[in-house]
Amino acid sequence: MPTLKLKSPAFEDGKEIPRIYGYKNENVNPPLNIEGVPENTKSLALIMDDPDAMAPAGKVWDHWVIWNISPEIHEIKEGSVPQGAVEGKNDYGDIGYGGPNPPDKEHTYIFELYALDDILDLKKGSTKEELKKRMKGNVIGRSVLRGTYAP
Repeated sequence: MPTLKLKSPAFEDGKEIPRIYGYKNENVNPPLNIEGVPENTKSLALIMDDPDAMAPAGKVWDHWVIWNISPEIHEIKEGSVPQGAVEGKNDYGDIGYGGPNPPDKEHTYIFELYALDDILDLKKGSTKEELKKRMKGNVIGRSVLRGTYAP
């Protein structure tokens, strides 16, 4: 049985995210590769957040929330959203990707990819909390990619 995997050709797991993807730089999403999608997957969802923001911001900072990614997609290109996918609101107050922007020190950013046995009926601009609530009971696979970024 294949295991869901999320990778990036731009950075290795646990290594530094290139500056281009930062909020104050180009602010485009890094390219991502998806492998091992479970057979009965109806859609994929991706959450990028920053748990290290808890100290300076008082919360986990949400950078990208996206769902209804086709299970046929094996690559999310740099600076793009897969056709048919829906984006939610990030903690910058925007819909879509908001890159790393640590205010204090190096932070670790978490990209979580979920394989779901359903297509989600969430409206564009929904929050991470709304997505997680709607995904509950529908997750059939999960993969994590970590990257670091310093001011």
